Amino acid sequence: MLKYIKGNLENIDGVEIYPMISLLIFFIFFVVLFWWVFTAKKAHIAEVSNIPLEIDNNENEETL
Repeated sequence: MLKYIKGNLENIDGVEIYPMISLLIFFIFFVVLFWWVFTAKKAHIAEVSNIPLEIDNNENEETL
């Protein structure tokens, strides 16, 4: 199976750029995510982290 894929990829001109592009996209995504995590406001993080608990409390109040 790998020989079939490798054989087809060897026939494509300029195919060697795709692994570099995918690595660059992967690296940029995680750098941006890392930056967002460290610059996010603590109040926003606390508010978002309590959303599942608020939904659960609302469902319990409706059933009572």
